[in-house]
Amino acid sequence: MLKEGVILGERYEIMSRIGYGGMADVYKAQDRKLNRLVAVKVMKAEFREDSSFVAKFQKEAQAAAKLSHPNVVNVYDVGEDRGLQYIVMELIEGITLKNYIAKKGKLSVKEATSIAIQVSLGLEAAHNVGIVHRDVKPQNIMISTDGKVKLSDFGIAKAINSNTITANVMGSVHYSSPEQVRGGYSDAKSDIYSLGITMYEMVTGRVPFDGDTTVAIAIKHLQEEIVPPSIYTPDLPYSLEQIILKCTQKNPSRRYQNVGELIDDLKRSLIDPQGNFVQIAPLASHAETVKMTDHEMNEIRRGMNNGTLRGNDDDDDGDERYERRKKYLDHYNDDDDDDDDEDAGSTKLEKAITIGGFIVGAIIIVILILVIGNMAGVFHFGGSSAKSNSTAATSTSTSAESSSSSSNSQVEVPKLLGMTLEEAQKATNKLGIGVSETGEEASEDYSEGQIMSQSIDAGTKVDPGTTINVTISTGKADVTVPSGITGATQQQATDLLTGVGLQVEVSLDYSDSVEVGYVISCDPAEGTSVAAGSTVTLTVSKGEDDSKKVQVPSVIGWSKEDAESTLDSMGLSYKEKESEDKTQVDGVVLAVSPDVGTSVDSGSTVTLTINKLSSTSSSSAKKYVCYSPLSQPSGYNGGTVKLELVQGDQTTTIYEGADPWNGGTYSTPIESTSGETGVINVYENGTLIAKYPNVTFQEES
Repeated sequence: MLKEGVILGERYEIMSRIGYGGMADVYKAQDRKLNRLVAVKVMKAEFREDSSFVAKFQKEAQAAAKLSHPNVVNVYDVGEDRGLQYIVMELIEGITLKNYIAKKGKLSVKEATSIAIQVSLGLEAAHNVGIVHRDVKPQNIMISTDGKVKLSDFGIAKAINSNTITANVMGSVHYSSPEQVRGGYSDAKSDIYSLGITMYEMVTGRVPFDGDTTVAIAIKHLQEEIVPPSIYTPDLPYSLEQIILKCTQKNPSRRYQNVGELIDDLKRSLIDPQGNFVQIAPLASHAETVKMTDHEMNEIRRGMNNGTLRGNDDDDDGDERYERRKKYLDHYNDDDDDDDDEDAGSTKLEKAITIGGFIVGAIIIVILILVIGNMAGVFHFGGSSAKSNSTAATSTSTSAESSSSSSNSQVEVPKLLGMTLEEAQKATNKLGIGVSETGEEASEDYSEGQIMSQSIDAGTKVDPGTTINVTISTGKADVTVPSGITGATQQQATDLLTGVGLQVEVSLDYSDSVEVGYVISCDPAEGTSVAAGSTVTLTVSKGEDDSKKVQVPSVIGWSKEDAESTLDSMGLSYKEKESEDKTQVDGVVLAVSPDVGTSVDSGSTVTLTINKLSSTSSSSAKKYVCYSPLSQPSGYNGGTVKLELVQGDQTTTIYEGADPWNGGTYSTPIESTSGETGVINVYENGTLIAKYPNVTFQEES
């Protein structure tokens, strides 16, 4: 176990251990380069010298690194430091689906379906790049604190195009497909089987196959039929149950052929919970469940004794210690004893069948003797043959008349679909039959209050007084706007919403706090219940609004009062600090921060540095002023102006900013600490365009 503070790869600082498994420990760490929290998976010390384990560990990183999807835990980095093999992954703050199920007992239909859709989207992304996960189970599904579902742990993933997949990389036995248990070829449909088992556990709170040993569980996957989940959850919608049963078919060809088909049916089940749209291929005679041969059973046991299967899937461990060989052999011996009992039972049954055969044969012989004797006139049974025939004819005639009469009095059932209950009652009462409402269901095809199904099809003839049971539509099924929308990228939010059958519209708006492309808010809000197919509007950030910014004006050389007045008029706040410059007049602005010309938000604060001469300096300093107005130069084109006063070797900026003449003259008094005649240089956009020579100053008393 790594200690807190250890740094891997000169970058990842270990903070604490957050998980562990049979092969590796997982730590929370700080990425010192990108300043973010990550999860670091480090191989345990006992496996570092085993090249096969190292290869498997590296394969996990390679497999997961190919994927980039909102429902897959992202892999950021992989490396080796001082003999430590590690993988750096996205840190998910949350719990595993296994712990979540244990906490809640069983999940609601909507919650289980939403999780299944998100896991399916992650699997679809993996299958699209040629990766089969092969260890889909609740322990490898993370639910973050903001409700996002992510698939993790590609430790035994394999390329889809591999010719064979050996048994020593099979996933946890409770969720393994029959072909994985058997050690044969597995593909994307094996992941679908495991996801079906996971869905079964979500809605029932239990796995369908359990036992004392992994061998017993594996054999159940091969030979036993799954108990319908509605046995444990009676209110489970019909469509979702059929989806689970289709996913967990023992023959891969009878499951969904790809995850896309599964996603479509899951979405439809939210809209039509009791719909009969899930098509499961009929079971061919050659595909029926058969008893495993002794050779096949021994092969499975031998593979398991070599470490094929993992343990009983504890919540905290993704990979458990292997079962001891003796335990498997003891269980195998117990199975042999059971077989002996079955053989004894079979012998008794065979004896009973043999005795029964003799009795039936004797009865047939007696009947044949009686029939032949009657035909030969040896035996006489019953009365006149003619009388008998006459009675039969009369009975037949009466029956035909009764049938004809009944047929003539029957009425034809009308089509009630789309009618209201009141309309249906009026239509049927005229025919002498009735209508009874038996329940309400959501429907994609019929509006609220309309009949969506009838127990007897239209066109069927029934007797007067017959009652037709009907189901009333409640309209489209409600869907909950998922969490995790606000703060997500536009694409991530769109995937979440479309994943539960909602439409998306996007509206752009400025934001000072949300990055470009991320969702500011959604309407309706997260957690709101809306009709399936409804539209959710995402407000997506397009960054800060530059139109609301202003530029810091040039107030250097101005009096404090003039500078403050200008900032007030522009909607800017200000604060002051003092400095001393004996070359400048007391009380003028020496500098501004941010710099002149910087774009800032309206209401921002500008710092003014005010010249504060000491009492000695201010008393001895003389002040000179030029009151002569300056006319606008003929070469001025309306650009940014800078006026500089040059007196000997002293240069002072007296103005910088927009047009100071405003079509006339610059009449602001020009102050100086020198009475020397000077020159004023005029710059436009940094280029000297004119000069005012012989600018004279007079001392101000």
